[in-house]
Amino acid sequence: MDDEIKESESIEEQNEDIFDDVNDGPVPEGDVFKPVNRFDASAVHHLSGMYQNWFLDYASYVILERAVPHIEDGLKPVQRRILHSMKRMDDGRYNKVANIVGHTMQFHPHGDASIGDALVQLGQKDLLVECQGNWGNILTGDRAAAPRYIEARLSKFALDVVFNPKTTEWQLSYDGRNKEPITLPAKFPLLLAQGAEGIAVGLSSKVLPHNFNEICDAAVSYLHGEPFTLYPDFPTGGSIDVSKYNDGQRGGVLKVRAKIEKLDSKTLVIREIPYGKTTSTLIDSILKAIEKGKIKARKVDDNTAAQVEIQVHLAPGVSSDKTLDALYAFSDCEINISPNCCVIEDDKPKFLTVSDVLRYSVNHTMELLRKELEIRKNELQEQLHFASLEKIFIEERIYKDRKFELAPDMDAACAHIDERLTPFYPQFIREVTKDDILRLMDIKMARILKFNKDKADEMMAKIKAEIEEIDFKLAHMVDVTADWFKYLKDKYGADHPRLTEIKNFDTIEATKVVEANEKLYINRNEGFIGTALKKDEFVCNCSDIDDIIIFYKDGKYKVVKVADKIFVGKNIMHVAVFKKNDRRTIYNAVYRDGKLGKYYMKRFNVTSITRDREYDLTQGTPGSRVVYFTANPNGEAEIIKITLDPAPRLKTIFKEKDFSEVAIKGRGAKGVVMTRFNVHRISLKSHGHSTLGGRKVWFDPDVKRLNYDDHGRLLGEFNEGDSILVVLDNGDFYLSNFDVNNHYEDNIKVIEKYDEHKVWTAVLFDADQQGYPYLKRFLMEGSKRKQNYIGENKDSRLVCLTDEPYPRFRVTFGGNDEFREAQEINAEEFVAVKGFKAKGKRITTWTVDRIEELEPLKRDDDEADDDISDDGKQPETSQNENLDPDAGKSQQQVIDEITGQLNLFGDNNDN
Repeated sequence: MDDEIKESESIEEQNEDIFDDVNDGPVPEGDVFKPVNRFDASAVHHLSGMYQNWFLDYASYVILERAVPHIEDGLKPVQRRILHSMKRMDDGRYNKVANIVGHTMQFHPHGDASIGDALVQLGQKDLLVECQGNWGNILTGDRAAAPRYIEARLSKFALDVVFNPKTTEWQLSYDGRNKEPITLPAKFPLLLAQGAEGIAVGLSSKVLPHNFNEICDAAVSYLHGEPFTLYPDFPTGGSIDVSKYNDGQRGGVLKVRAKIEKLDSKTLVIREIPYGKTTSTLIDSILKAIEKGKIKARKVDDNTAAQVEIQVHLAPGVSSDKTLDALYAFSDCEINISPNCCVIEDDKPKFLTVSDVLRYSVNHTMELLRKELEIRKNELQEQLHFASLEKIFIEERIYKDRKFELAPDMDAACAHIDERLTPFYPQFIREVTKDDILRLMDIKMARILKFNKDKADEMMAKIKAEIEEIDFKLAHMVDVTADWFKYLKDKYGADHPRLTEIKNFDTIEATKVVEANEKLYINRNEGFIGTALKKDEFVCNCSDIDDIIIFYKDGKYKVVKVADKIFVGKNIMHVAVFKKNDRRTIYNAVYRDGKLGKYYMKRFNVTSITRDREYDLTQGTPGSRVVYFTANPNGEAEIIKITLDPAPRLKTIFKEKDFSEVAIKGRGAKGVVMTRFNVHRISLKSHGHSTLGGRKVWFDPDVKRLNYDDHGRLLGEFNEGDSILVVLDNGDFYLSNFDVNNHYEDNIKVIEKYDEHKVWTAVLFDADQQGYPYLKRFLMEGSKRKQNYIGENKDSRLVCLTDEPYPRFRVTFGGNDEFREAQEINAEEFVAVKGFKAKGKRITTWTVDRIEELEPLKRDDDEADDDISDDGKQPETSQNENLDPDAGKSQQQVIDEITGQLNLFGDNNDN
């Protein structure tokens, strides 16, 4: 018997063990307990079967009936049932949400809370439901009022697009008492417009909302066979980077950022927040970053009302640009959203792209429009058919036929009418049925007496014309569907402008924007470094996410992560914060190759390195050691003085070496031989200057940021003290440094290296001077605060701004003065260079149609060419001209003369 019920699967064996334990255990006193007979096969429930059947049924139900939207109407079942209930209740007025919830419970087999929450979410999407009362706030996360206090009704868009009982497929509700739609006949991609999010069993769905107008445009483009792209648009605004959106398919990533503005140098204001976040959650993330020291701010104020306004007050001396980047790096001001376009199609979950959903929805819309036209055509044909029957029935006076009047019963009367109509059958659209004849017999005498043949013919002509129009539309369904989407855009598009800006984001490196919230210490004797060694030697300020580079006296070096306390070894020569991809920090070193080898000089940088891996700046010969080492943040090359040990054939024991004569190479380079003699001491003779020259700076117009990595447009080579001129479209201009952390506006007209001597020419219509055109030439004054060269009156309008040295303009007249000949103006001769606040010189008082810039007649290069003769030689200088007194002398002679003069002046002063 045991062999007959023995099971092979482990789960079922465990199941039997459970039953054994129950049978073997004592029965509690006073309890009625019937032990399970382990030999009764009917009493055994196999867990494997339960998992295989019950759990699969549950998973299928959750996927199909609760969490995942259907591709045809873009709705989940609860949303579909809510809209169906609202349509049944619709009388044009608002209904209490509590009543809508109660009505929906006829169709939805779950609690009222889930229905109420789903209705609130539909109302907050501002597309299908019009709301009245406190429906919560998606910006602050405030919940809606109780269902008994708020009201809702279907929007006009929903009534136009979502419902049509003639094209709806119906099914019985869960209790069989009512009918509900399988899917609503939505003639619009609601799934893309509203978005959807749901977590089922084993899968999830996350479709992001898209812009209404762009959906309509994409639908028209698809119908016409043109390419299209769709990107999300969020009701919370912000900006998005769609470079990895992957058409909304599973595996794509969307970067979303808050919109942050500079109120002043000490205050940042967040105006728009990322999708899915609220002001409360965003502020919490900022406060956590402040507590951890990653952002230095005094306080955060939430002034949100109808619009988001979160003010971040910075600590004294903190860069607003760097803090702005830190907000993106360490708080929820920047988040990543992973879309997952999972929908129900043919009763199965499918993973599609946003473009796939649009194509399916547009095709489905076309099919629904076709069905509506065909239904309307059939209705018109029925009207035409009966109108023809009625006309013949009345005109031929069949109702007064004696056989008709003397018919013994209804069947005989119908047979007689059918016989009388037989000659007219070719005129009818379809076969005449008994129901048609019975309908003729129901015509009232009053209608027969009022019958007018002309009106009947006119009505039939209208019906035929409408049928012809429908036939034409059915033959051109692509154009009909395109016109439908254009109609929707014209009618409702103005209510749905794009709120989220599409732009490219720069990659923010956290190590570059994090605040130095820690102090690094070193214990050289024990070989420890860390931020907790507060009694030991201070090294530098750092952050808790920095890397530290360590050089040892034997030439080894490595990079480690910042920690409270970490053992790195003894004989440490140099410790500093490591900056990845830093080509400006140059290490100058002198090392001896082995115990008795030559001395080498080398200059190198460390741009990329594997953490905790050991490297060697020497050649790796045993016994090698570093005798001189400096780290130079801007590539400085010093001069060193070397003292050698006395040796035979050594003329002098003192030597000088200039590191600028050593080329900068990679960290693995051997270097150049400095000496083969023993070195007694190396000392610094003089500090050097940078050998790297100025730093080349590029401006990337896509992200509106500076960089040193050859991205975008080259602004020039910048040295210390140089500035960048920024001119905006509204006439504001200011200077900035060339720090890569700087943020720049979107409305930049000019950005370049600042030249204080450059002359600018502007043509503008001055609102203060009755709107007359003025021309002015000026210098941009160097200031970090914003100034405006157009003027304080916002109605003044700029026509042209140019930095051409000799600009020319053509003025074309219009209005009553259009007969006048166009006027050409040489700006250099027309007006002198003055301050940027000067009004300039009025061009004319006549009516101006347009002012355009012409090619200059000469340039600065042309003047330079005039100084060179035709044969390419400099022109000879006459004897009357002032000659260079140093001409023909060598450079050394000139230097000696200047030095002698200086000495002479010095002697005279001493006397």
